[in-house]
Amino acid sequence: MRLAVVGAGVVGTTTAFELTLDGHEVTVFERRSTVAEEASFATGPIVAAGWTAPWNRSERSLCMPWTSRSSGMTLNRLPRGSEWRWLWHWLQAGRHERQTENHRQMYQLVRYSQERLLSITEDHALEHDRSEGMLVLWRGPRDAEQARPALLQMKDLGIGFREHSADQARALEPALNPETPLHGAVELIGEAVANCREFTVSIRARAQRLGCRFEFNTRVESIDSASSTTVDLRLASAGAPPSQNALRTHAETERFDAVIVCAGAHSASLLHPLGLRVPLQSVQSHSISAAMREPLDAPLSAVFDTRHGVSIARLGQRIRVAGGCDFGHPPGQLSRSTLRRLYGALTDWFPGAVRLGGPHGSLQEWQGAQATLPDGPPLLGATRVPGVWLNLGHGSAGWSMACGSARALTDQLAGRNTDIELHGCSPRRYNL
Repeated sequence: MRLAVVGAGVVGTTTAFELTLDGHEVTVFERRSTVAEEASFATGPIVAAGWTAPWNRSERSLCMPWTSRSSGMTLNRLPRGSEWRWLWHWLQAGRHERQTENHRQMYQLVRYSQERLLSITEDHALEHDRSEGMLVLWRGPRDAEQARPALLQMKDLGIGFREHSADQARALEPALNPETPLHGAVELIGEAVANCREFTVSIRARAQRLGCRFEFNTRVESIDSASSTTVDLRLASAGAPPSQNALRTHAETERFDAVIVCAGAHSASLLHPLGLRVPLQSVQSHSISAAMREPLDAPLSAVFDTRHGVSIARLGQRIRVAGGCDFGHPPGQLSRSTLRRLYGALTDWFPGAVRLGGPHGSLQEWQGAQATLPDGPPLLGATRVPGVWLNLGHGSAGWSMACGSARALTDQLAGRNTDIELHGCSPRRYNL
């Protein structure tokens, strides 16, 4: 089939790779000048099955940036219009019975994706920073108690983990600050950390060698389901000068057998004219990346602070600290309160691990918009509009689910049974 993929983040690029691997003629359209330039650029590196668990009961809570509460979603302004409805559905999805089913689907997809990531990396000899093992840290007894439902569900699903005392956890991560209170930890087993952008760049190169075509600096202006068998894409230059590989000087149309929309937060406006109303909300996440000062003072792999919702991981010679869930924060503007929380967690657990200044310092502060659905699992599969397929809405777990989502969608498009049950990810749940 002649297929179009809209979006060259990690989800879109991996989808294009899997479709090309299956023998399809694939073209990827991306408004930026290369892959992984937006939500995939400096996202958190955690890919461990289980890290998306509801470790903290306050995760589905709302707070304001000036309050002392440091978990849940931060409202940076009052919601507007339909945002109220999205937030109400988001809170309802956090109720125990619905949350349990949503996380069951997400666990399965993350675990499947983790396995697929490892398989692709080894089969194609891809080079990217990665490591095994992750510790979920409990600062106090209450954190451990709140985690019990998540552990029971992970056990039921066969996701590997081990519980550790504080002393055992410190033995696994010797650089943990001995002065920071630690009640205990859970070790998530297997591949846990991987560099999203490095992987995306590598998989793009592999897809191109297989025949996949990438058109950068190209904006998809509209999608038209021209008939029951073809889809038209109206395309235009995204505004970059010719020296930056802008391939189009005026709007034009190309026809495909099907289109897979993986455009993250921009997908909703693209799909709306087709009558497909996807309840996506841009939620901002942040990260800090800094050069490692002394390896003995840095994590061996990764830790996750459940109380503050912050991950700290080693990526080669750098440390990345990621977290935050900011609703309504202006795109492109860093949240100083969220960054303070990230710096605070880093200082708490690994003081002196990174160079924050001086001639050898290399600090990057980043914000990215994550396309988030109110109830958790992403949308994977065909819509009711002929030829229009979706692979979007992964929220903060986009990197963790990318490889599995791409393979599952490719199998669906080929009419094969997928290796995991995807009923909870069907676009039909929103009448799409």
